[in-house]
This record gives sequence, C-alpha cells and structure tokens, in this order.
Amino acid sequence: MTKKQKILLSKIDSFKDHPFHVNNDESLKELANSIKENGLYTPLTVRLKEDGRYELISGHRRKAAMELLGITETEAYVKELADEEATIEMVDSNMYREKILPSEKAFAYKMKYDAIKHQGKKTSGHDVQKLDDNSDRNIRRYIRLTNLIPELLQLVDDTVLKDKRTALTMGLLPAVELSYLNKEEQKLVYMGITYEDLTPSHGQAKQLRKLSNEGNITFDSVEEILCKSKGNQQEQISFNKERIEKVLPTELLKRDKRYIEQYIIKAIENYKQQEIERGDVYDLDM
Repeated sequence: MTKKQKILLSKIDSFKDHPFHVNNDESLKELANSIKENGLYTPLTVRLKEDGRYELISGHRRKAAMELLGITETEAYVKELADEEATIEMVDSNMYREKILPSEKAFAYKMKYDAIKHQGKKTSGHDVQKLDDNSDRNIRRYIRLTNLIPELLQLVDDTVLKDKRTALTMGLLPAVELSYLNKEEQKLVYMGITYEDLTPSHGQAKQLRKLSNEGNITFDSVEEILCKSKGNQQEQISFNKERIEKVLPTELLKRDKRYIEQYIIKAIENYKQQEIERGDVYDLDM
C-alpha cells in the first residue's frame, strides 16, 4: 500500500547503512538549483518506522538538496515495506545514478543479496541484477570487494575518482583476487603498494593469492611480486596528434589509419637512412 503525504524533512532518517554517498559537491548544488527553479519532480519514497519517524528509501540526494535550500517540508510516497523489501527497493532506486563508485556497488549488491537470501529465495546474480547491466559474474565480483580493507577499496574507487595517469588505482579483477587474503595480509600488500608506488596487475594479484593459500606472504615476497614488470607497464611512446597532422599531406588524412601508419613508418625509415649516410646523430631541438 502506498500513499502520498506531506512530511517534515526533520522526521525523515537516512536508510540504515545506506551504501551510496551523498556529497556536498557541485552536482548537489545543481540539483538544488533545479529544485528551486522547477520544484521537485519526483517525491521522496519513505516507510513509517515503529517510533513514528520515517526511513528514507529513495531520494537521499533530493533530501540533501532541499535541506541546502532551507526547505522544511516535502511530499513523499509512504510505503508499507518489510525490511528486506525496503533494502531491495533502496538498492534498485539508487542504481539509476549517473556515477556509482565500485565500493557503492559492492555494498549495495551485498545488501540486496542478503535481503533476497533472508526472504528465503534462491539467490543468484539475476536476482540481484534488475537495474544493472553487469553480468552475474561481475555482480559476484563486486560483492567480493566488501572483503577488502578500506585502503585497498579506496584504490578501486580511485579508478572513478582520479586520473589514472597521475594517481595509484587498482582495477576490479586484481582487487577481487586480493579480497581472498586475510586482513593482515591485505595490510602487508597495501604497505608494499605505498612503498613501491605500484598496484598489482591481475596476474600479480593471483600470485599474491597463491602465496596466501600457501601461507607464505611476507613484505619481501609482496615487494618482489610488485616489482616484476607488468605486460601493460612497458614503456610506450606517445605522439602529439595535432602536430603530426599539421605536417602530413591533406589528402593523406582522408585515407584509413593503416595507410597513414605505413606512410609515417616509410618516412621515418627514409629519414633514418639519410641520417646514417650523413653520419648525423639524433639530436633534435624540440
């Protein structure tokens, strides 16, 4: 049963252990401006608690935006929901967000998984999925992240929050492997990561998990694995696309990439041959 009514914002509590962050950032200010100019398009969804207060199911960012504006009362849908039903609806409604951190997905999927399990239903990735295009396997991978210590989980979140070229980040697959290590072993790995300023590849994380299974993880063994060359960390040469296009014939730029690549390679080979013949060295004034 659902009914719509006016409720004081001060009587609405956040959902217990709400896994999605509400940050007082630029996007929240934009939402507040939108509400100020156009009103609230979608009312909050709440459920009545035993103490007479309300628990917020959907609309944590909308509520925060209204509080920024000094709004004290709002319309809300009041639903009669059991604990498990409330959890499932809370997770599903928040999966509409434009940007969701891996940690948010992890704890949200875990909460929904547990809620479905408590309902006595067979639990699978499909049960948890509903509003997300992740595969069953990926959903289970995200749930594994809840076993990471906060420091390692932050490295996974930083793949979304920071520029991977200037900050340490760690992908989903290596993080899942590390989630099987106990907490003390994970702390050792994090110490190695910060000491070497390197995060493990998927293959290296597998090696660390193997060492854990064998009971052989030490700081030295972690350091040794992290310092091994990764296939995707070989030094690469990058080029300024605009500068190269400026010196290429206009007609050439209309051709496919493979033809352009062969043209550049041939030009470099010719230049190299001329340098050899003249006995010059590669000392270009850039």
